[in-house]
Amino acid sequence: MIDEKEFIQQLLDPKTQNTAFQKLISDYQKPLYSHIRNIVLNHDDADDVLQNTFVKVFQYLKNFKGESKLFSWMYRIATNEALTFLNQKAKLKGITSEDLQNKTIDNLKSDAYFDGDEIQIKLQKAIVTLPEKQQLVFKMKYFQELKYEEIAEILSTSVGALKASYHHAVKKIELYVTTN
Repeated sequence: MIDEKEFIQQLLDPKTQNTAFQKLISDYQKPLYSHIRNIVLNHDDADDVLQNTFVKVFQYLKNFKGESKLFSWMYRIATNEALTFLNQKAKLKGITSEDLQNKTIDNLKSDAYFDGDEIQIKLQKAIVTLPEKQQLVFKMKYFQELKYEEIAEILSTSVGALKASYHHAVKKIELYVTTN
């Protein structure tokens, strides 16, 4: 298997760039889509954000210093793109991000790409009540089963802080689910 530094060189070399970028997309498209979809909830929005993410990765790869894993760097870009997208969409509609997410959850049942049930919708409604950081930590840990170390690298925070955020998020979700 090719090591990450060598792969990054292939991504930066005009002779190997296209092939390497196709491999990057094929390797990361599904996990990044899943991560973005967990944040924006809507399939079409997730596709748009995923496309923007790969554009930014391609655009800024020359600035990647290798201080984190390529995976973490791309997830950070995807996270920022998804949050920016939500904030801009909410602003355009003149509502808060939380109101936008609640409307999106209400529309999930009619989304052909959503295969969850009432429990999943209730869980999504509970997640929306959390502060943004707790939402991200919970979604990355619960849905994507990322390790705390990976999440810490993506969100540029400590493992201890993430464990506390996750714990608080779980408690708030449990309370929401039992009282609603």
